[in-house]
Amino acid sequence: MATTTPSRGRRRAPSRMTRAAGKAAALQKPRVILALLLLLALTSVMLLDGYLRAEVGGDERVRSNASSSKVPDKVLDGGPILSFRGGEAQSQSVPEKTIALTFDDGPNPTWTPQILKILEANDVPGTFFVVGSMVSRYPSIVKDLVNQGNEIGIHTFTHVDLSYQSDDRIAREMDQTQLALAGAAGITTTLFRAPYSSEADAIDNYSWPVYKKLGEEGYTSVFVDTDSDDWKRPGVSKIIKWATPSKSKGASVLFHDAGGERSQTVKALGTYIKKMKAKGYTFTTISGAIRQGNGQDAQSGQNAQAGQNAQNSQQPGSEQGGQSEQSEQAGGQAPGAQQGQQPGQNGQLGQSGEAGGVNSLQAAHRTATGTTLYEGKALVAAVAVAEWTVPGLAVGLAVVGVAVMGRFGMMLILARRHYRQRNKRRFSWGPTVTQPVSVIVPAYNEKECIANTLESLAKSTHPIEIIVVDDGSTDDTSQIARDAARSFGMTNVRVIRQENAGKPAALNNGVRSASYDIVVMMDGDTVFEPDAVHQLVQPFADPEVGAVAGNAKVGNRNTIIGAWQHIEYVMGFNLDRRMYDLLRCMPTIPGAIGAFRRDAVLEVGGMSEDTLAEDTDITIAMHRGGWRVVYQEHARAWTEAPASLKQLWSQRYRWSYGTMQALWKHRKSLTDKGPSGRFGRVGMPLVVIFQIITPVFAPLIDVFTAYSMIFIDFKAALLAWLAVLGIQLVCAAYAFRLDREKYRYLLMMPLQQLAYRQMMYLVLIHSCITALTGGRLRWQKLKRTGEVGTPAGVS
Repeated sequence: MATTTPSRGRRRAPSRMTRAAGKAAALQKPRVILALLLLLALTSVMLLDGYLRAEVGGDERVRSNASSSKVPDKVLDGGPILSFRGGEAQSQSVPEKTIALTFDDGPNPTWTPQILKILEANDVPGTFFVVGSMVSRYPSIVKDLVNQGNEIGIHTFTHVDLSYQSDDRIAREMDQTQLALAGAAGITTTLFRAPYSSEADAIDNYSWPVYKKLGEEGYTSVFVDTDSDDWKRPGVSKIIKWATPSKSKGASVLFHDAGGERSQTVKALGTYIKKMKAKGYTFTTISGAIRQGNGQDAQSGQNAQAGQNAQNSQQPGSEQGGQSEQSEQAGGQAPGAQQGQQPGQNGQLGQSGEAGGVNSLQAAHRTATGTTLYEGKALVAAVAVAEWTVPGLAVGLAVVGVAVMGRFGMMLILARRHYRQRNKRRFSWGPTVTQPVSVIVPAYNEKECIANTLESLAKSTHPIEIIVVDDGSTDDTSQIARDAARSFGMTNVRVIRQENAGKPAALNNGVRSASYDIVVMMDGDTVFEPDAVHQLVQPFADPEVGAVAGNAKVGNRNTIIGAWQHIEYVMGFNLDRRMYDLLRCMPTIPGAIGAFRRDAVLEVGGMSEDTLAEDTDITIAMHRGGWRVVYQEHARAWTEAPASLKQLWSQRYRWSYGTMQALWKHRKSLTDKGPSGRFGRVGMPLVVIFQIITPVFAPLIDVFTAYSMIFIDFKAALLAWLAVLGIQLVCAAYAFRLDREKYRYLLMMPLQQLAYRQMMYLVLIHSCITALTGGRLRWQKLKRTGEVGTPAGVS
């Protein structure tokens, strides 16, 4: 047994790797925070979208047949316009021969623009009671609606029955709708119509306090005189009939521009307007009707002759019945409209041009300013992001789902084929490989494990030399290795010490020191089964094979974390390797157990320090060098997996980030020709899709599942999740069967899907952020216990 020890000197300044590690550690916390912020942003966007669609916080309760004993009779018997001037309820009707067209539940991108065209073509204004969530989703329609001269009223934000809601919820429904209007059209409004309301006599003891409270805040509540019942889709003729006021009465007429299929409403509206005009009706908004009514009340107290003159001065068919009153208020002038021009022409419905620029048909509007305006714009912008993001995520979910299912199907088919091919009695790699090989054991502070590692190698059935490369350990790893070799009577062990330079440098040192043509690489915490080396080197009988991946097993699998990793190793790693082996594009030879032709390793430049996944890096380099890389399932090694979540995160973070580095480093393999380009043509796309893109977006499945369970359909979502879990269990069970593992560990799989898998997704997302922000990591040392040895029964 030979030992090489560097001379000792003064304590040196921190190495480049140590300094880089310090900088990397300083950068990790902000990246973790960024990853969590991205997750929070995604959750917020989904909740906002769900709130807009009434999936989050939705309340479908509708009150009916409640008593109205506490509602004043004058309100129940009054008109459809209810206000609280001076704190006292006042009802008002629409003047005779006047119709206030009102539209509920919009805006809708399909029906509202069509209705606006009909109103504009007939020079008629309307009052639209809009749902705030729809306003925030379709702000341009609201802006067009206001610019055309129509009036806006509030129909709550999520179309809920306010009689069931708390005061805080009522305030939110109103305030959020006002913000949406401010962001969409730069206005707020004083008009309100409650969802599920009808005529004034339908006010009950539960809704009356709501109207009273909102009235005290300055809102005017609007009901209906005449309901077209267009939502029932009874046919165009019935819609027109039901929307026609009795006799010559004025009316607040209800139509709908959203909330369902409204083609009958669109067809009926134009005909209805022409029919009513032919009967001598004029059309106005709710504000116009209020002003007309106020004007008529004022005139009733004047001199009969003066009142008659004022009435005669009103043009027949005018849609601005309050013009005379406005003229008096403005000093007897009516600016803003040329003589003989009807209000509403040229897209300016009801433009009176009063002093202060007030439009009589939009008198309920207030210009949004200050924080209201900016908060409204922010709300509309946030909704726009949600409107693009959530459908995009849904598409991504479908793609990810198809990719995941496709991957499972591909793995099952190819794994079965691989197993049957490699386990045939007649299968052979060629003449049995019996020549000695070099086993390289890089070790850094492996005092707990190195003795077990050497003990397992002492039982090897294949002739080997063992090179332990101590990478600057500070815990007597070298001495323990020498003592263990002496105690086991091993004369084929060399211990080489070097200054701490990282795992790639340690492996390269071992390769250069190797005496034989085939080198086996393993970790210092791994133990081999007695025939592992012999099985591992047999594929080298094929001269095309340059490297072989062994079958790594989790030794400490009797804990929850260990069992989770055991499932992952058997299903995720070894099943994958069978598939990649048949496709001839193996992406990674595990550091725990792998073998290489020494000349091939030197030919491709050795183990590179360019990435943190030196095993993936060298594997891809072997492919590009024209060598074939295969998987030998019968060469088994037992490794100590991380025993804590912190250690697991560190290990997988390094693996994920290192894999990305290796793929980026070898990106030119996509254009390589011939056999050396096979990895670029087949392996690179598969690894990117299945190991990076799909896992990054795979949390969408869980997020959407949780979202659906909470807000949409718990039973359907649960069944879908269980179906996916069932497919994964089938794949895992088959993988366990191929590897002859005990099925009892699969009992941990549901919990693994709920906890462990989410952690792995976060690790990958964290790695992606690190890669995008240009961070670097070092080869991290995990805390070992040395509890893993060759399993009992393996001789």
